[in-house]
Amino acid sequence: MSSGPLHGIKVVELAGIGPGPFAAMLLADLGADVLRVDRPGGGLMFGRPEHDLLNRGRRSVAVDLKQPQGVETVLRLAATADVLVEGFRPGVAERLGLGPDDCLARNPRLVYGRMTGWGQDGPRAHTAGHDIGYLSLSGALHVVGRAGGPPQVPANLLGDFGAGGMYLVTGVLAALLETQRSGAGQVVDAAIVDGAAHLSTMLLAMAAGGAWTDRRGTNLLDTGAPFYDVYETSDGEYVSLGALEPQFYAAFVERFGVDDLPDRDDPARWPELRVAIAARFAERTQQEWADEYADSDACVAPVLTYAQAADDPHLAKRTTYVERDGLTQPAPAPRFSRTPAELDLGPARPGQHTTEALRDWGIDDVDSLLAGGAVIQA
Repeated sequence: MSSGPLHGIKVVELAGIGPGPFAAMLLADLGADVLRVDRPGGGLMFGRPEHDLLNRGRRSVAVDLKQPQGVETVLRLAATADVLVEGFRPGVAERLGLGPDDCLARNPRLVYGRMTGWGQDGPRAHTAGHDIGYLSLSGALHVVGRAGGPPQVPANLLGDFGAGGMYLVTGVLAALLETQRSGAGQVVDAAIVDGAAHLSTMLLAMAAGGAWTDRRGTNLLDTGAPFYDVYETSDGEYVSLGALEPQFYAAFVERFGVDDLPDRDDPARWPELRVAIAARFAERTQQEWADEYADSDACVAPVLTYAQAADDPHLAKRTTYVERDGLTQPAPAPRFSRTPAELDLGPARPGQHTTEALRDWGIDDVDSLLAGGAVIQA
């Protein structure tokens, strides 16, 4: 397995969708030995299993959790693991016999990570939900959008993966550190609504200081300021401008080719300034503007597609995107000087590694489990 900083950490992942698999992918990217427990015949929601990059970096075993021996197999895995991750609705793991009490009884040092949208308690805990709803209730969705328009949906990057999966990983790593001191495991309750609220801390601080209002698209960081926005270029593409600080704005103006821009420090003139900036950006192509500001502190950048981003000279130099098995994908992040993370396994088919992985994890009666249908080798 990988030699990343989490090398030697063993994780059981009860297969789910979205933020849970993303968290497990990140742990695997960082070197943990993550074993994904799939349902027999289970798989992803979109495309083919070999394209499901959220499942990269770990082996898959197929276990029938409707069979007592299947549940017992997972409990045996949990007994030797450092971490278990699940993303069921509250109460489902308990009904399966795989809840925190069941697993911690087998392994008191286990960190039991739970990934949900609403959390383990509260009036909505047992209801269905998706990224857009969690952002809505937390207040985070309200701030995304332009003045006079509706809230805009930021794909599911902000909720599922930022407020969800990343917070689960943060909680799991913190709990692992605490376990080294106390010798005791615990449950990590990661809820997307909590994470989205937590991500909003700076905006709430700005609001308390009078520097942010609830009027969407009128503030410094939400396209209200014309020097922090995106602009169309002559070829129908876009560039972003993020020249917030005076020195960066001066670097922007220096190469912009307009000598009499309205005063940026006078918000009353922002509409006029926006028109002037838009008109000038529309005179040249995206690439021309990218070349103009390539070595500048002006904070101007081309708005690239994912395919274009992989070929950008800066990202290419850093190998931010890599190709494996014909699939372009993000490289593991962040980077480590002594224990570099690496991609060692592509996405697995459900149950692809049942026999070998269970034996590696110390399950010595795999043949009888296979014969009884408690586990399945794809």
